Amino acid sequence: MLRGRESEQQAIDVLLDQARAGRSGVLVLGGEPGIGKTALLTYAGERAQDMRVLRGLGVETEAEIPYASLHLLLRGALGHLDALPEPQAAALAGALGLAPARADDRFHVGVAVLSLLAELAEDRPLLCLVDDAHWLDPASAVVLRFAAHRLHAEGVVMLFGARDGFDPGGLPERRLSGLDDGSAARVLADAAPGLTGSTRLKILKESAGNPLALLELPRTADLPFYDHSPLPLPERLRLAYAARVGRLPQAARTALLVTALADDGDLNMITKACAALGVELAALGAAERAGLVTIAGRQVRFAHPLMRAAVFQLSTYDLRLAVHQTLAGLLADRPDRRAWHLAAAATGPDEAAARALEDLARRAGERGASVSACTAFERAAELSQDEELKGRRLLSAAVHATEAGQPQRAQRLVEAATALVPATSARTTLPKLRARIALDQGAPHLAHDLLLKGAADVAGDDRAAAGLMLVEAARNANRFGDAARLVEAADRLRELDLRPEDDLDLARQAALGTALLLTEGPAAALPIMRELVSKGSRITPEMHSRRINASYFALQTGDFQAAWEIARAAADECRANGELGKLAVLHITLAASEIFLGRFTDATATATEGLHLTAETGRPSRAGCMRGMLAWIAAARGDADRCAELAAAAHEHYDANGIVNGLAWAQWARALLDLGLGRHAEVLDRLETALAGPARHQFQAVHFAPDQIEAAARLGLPADRPLRRYEAWAEASGQTWAQAVLHRCRALLEPDGERAHDHFRTAVRLHAGGGHPWESARTALVYGERLRRDRHKGAARAQLRAALETFQRLGARPWADRAGNELRAAGDTGLVAAGADALSALSPQELQIVRLAAAGRTNKEIGAQLFLSPKTVSYHLYRAFPKLNVTSRAQLAGLDLA
Repeated sequence: MLRGRESEQQAIDVLLDQARAGRSGVLVLGGEPGIGKTALLTYAGERAQDMRVLRGLGVETEAEIPYASLHLLLRGALGHLDALPEPQAAALAGALGLAPARADDRFHVGVAVLSLLAELAEDRPLLCLVDDAHWLDPASAVVLRFAAHRLHAEGVVMLFGARDGFDPGGLPERRLSGLDDGSAARVLADAAPGLTGSTRLKILKESAGNPLALLELPRTADLPFYDHSPLPLPERLRLAYAARVGRLPQAARTALLVTALADDGDLNMITKACAALGVELAALGAAERAGLVTIAGRQVRFAHPLMRAAVFQLSTYDLRLAVHQTLAGLLADRPDRRAWHLAAAATGPDEAAARALEDLARRAGERGASVSACTAFERAAELSQDEELKGRRLLSAAVHATEAGQPQRAQRLVEAATALVPATSARTTLPKLRARIALDQGAPHLAHDLLLKGAADVAGDDRAAAGLMLVEAARNANRFGDAARLVEAADRLRELDLRPEDDLDLARQAALGTALLLTEGPAAALPIMRELVSKGSRITPEMHSRRINASYFALQTGDFQAAWEIARAAADECRANGELGKLAVLHITLAASEIFLGRFTDATATATEGLHLTAETGRPSRAGCMRGMLAWIAAARGDADRCAELAAAAHEHYDANGIVNGLAWAQWARALLDLGLGRHAEVLDRLETALAGPARHQFQAVHFAPDQIEAAARLGLPADRPLRRYEAWAEASGQTWAQAVLHRCRALLEPDGERAHDHFRTAVRLHAGGGHPWESARTALVYGERLRRDRHKGAARAQLRAALETFQRLGARPWADRAGNELRAAGDTGLVAAGADALSALSPQELQIVRLAAAGRTNKEIGAQLFLSPKTVSYHLYRAFPKLNVTSRAQLAGLDLA
């Protein structure tokens, strides 16, 4: 019976009941060793007799073996792999070593795990218990967190038990504290009913309410360490366990050590290893009778993870080596585990063990397990006798450390490798790696200098390597808004004698075009960028980074439809392949193009999903841009509180990493909010401040100009500089919608009424092509205002009504209010506020699902595309139908979901 855990038991019961009703839930139970996490997981398993139950755990000795913990959890469910879509089944089988590994994004494995859990819950609810989650191998931890975040309506419960050090990644968490005095006393009375007097009081005090201490300390209460000053509780438990192990005969202690080092508690493997060491299986029975291990279902488990540590600490060095050597000899068919046992058995340089670890590291890298790959390469280097091999392995470890987001570790590895790698590698590989580390550590200027110096050092021997460094330097300088360094890199690139076989033509053109925009202006740069966009639309899927560049340059040229189409095609392929890391980057261009195309609901959905992806894929530097765009949408819709919150968060991201894109959106968002609320002086102050900082070199800066011009016109101030800036860009862009906005700006600043009306009429005519409703509505609004002031009320009403309807459809409340007020002032007394757009009532995820369902996709197909389970898709459709006033999927096809 559990004592003092009624609240936690109730929380678990609620999750299980919800699962029986078809809802999913997740909970991380955290706390110090012995606090009761395992007991609560056991309670959950006992309460789930009517459910399917999967049990897994993190194993300390397997923490560097990719997907080891995932295999333990899913090993009883692998017969259901055939029910998954083929790419998911192949990715998961490859990760678990059941099929050849694929070079998939590791999140494809997470999608497969989610689908498998949903499949297992089809006929009855599913409970997943993961104990000792702090020892999960990093690859397993990533995919389990990924799947847990996406559980919703499958009837799946995931419970994790973890000590401090486990990153819950935003999952619901409950930390366990010590039992209250009454509960602690009852636990002690149950464990040692005859215990009285000072010993009982001392144990109650020393245990601090830790249940395991209350159970274990009475068995060793006569040990002399109780006479000394108090020790930290986990250390007391280790000492208590050590005392119990020390009482066993040597054969039993050897059997326990085999169990501690045999990774997954496989009784068959433990039996074979004991036999090879001359230990009879009866020795393990003695440990079982002492209550140190349990044996059930061909599995041997320690009574508590601390027991494993106590067994290891009490063993001798020579015995540990012997056990590792024995296990390595028995694991020929399990190369990852064999490699680590070989390494543990090595007493000095050992090339056989080093090669085994290097092979393991490569397999881990192919499966996206960068942390495991880094650790294996680093240990392989330690076992290397050949200095060049050692340096190469250290360098590989450093590469994987950067991929894993561990710049300090990567820095240490690079320094260790520097003196060992050949001169060629030192000149071509080390500068790029050091620059990447510098960027990750928030030192962009150092990164730039490292790349330029590296390029200069290899230019004579390897033009392509030098060109790649210079392209990377230019790209980084642009991300950080450093115009001088961008131009410097571009000048060096222009001087480099690159040839077609170097395959750098497009990258070089991109860097030079970006620099030209700064030095010579839009007329010189935009033709080059349009050529890149044209080439980008024909690029094959394998050239992913080039398509990202093409979509970005489409934004620069104002061709937002092309930007969206290129990014959307690439994103669809990423979804099909489960490449979430690449998808997170594409969401920046997708959301931006949707904003400019006036698809605010779509942009909200894209940026919101992108924000989740940046967290899940370890790309926090992208989060500032997502939040900046969401702040802009909130500003257009008049949500001042949300705009302020998101803009502040975007600014914090800039302060942390120096990437300017998100800052530019955030600064523009604050100004747009002011413009919508009629605070025109504040608009000018904000945008002048932004243009004095690094945002002036971002593509958003040119779009500040129409807002500056409108605010200045309201205040009766000149706006020659922003008008010239926008004229230069709009004329070079060749975009019809940009010409329309330019005429609107000229009309706002034109004192002569007739010439102003000519500009307005031209703007309205150019907007007639459609595609940019936000800009078209803004033109109609200011034109209607001018017509009303000039006493052309009939014509004014036509423009103002068009503006009102569009603003209402976009959810742009301040702008709709302004249009409505003007329309009433123009004599439209029959004005009735339009109802809210039905799509605006949908959540971003519901909108995505409804559109795919309307296109005829099945729930399974929708789930595969959006990384959700089919049941979650069904749940969101069920919620969306009433909002859209439909009752079936067939009716969706008749709705305007654009």
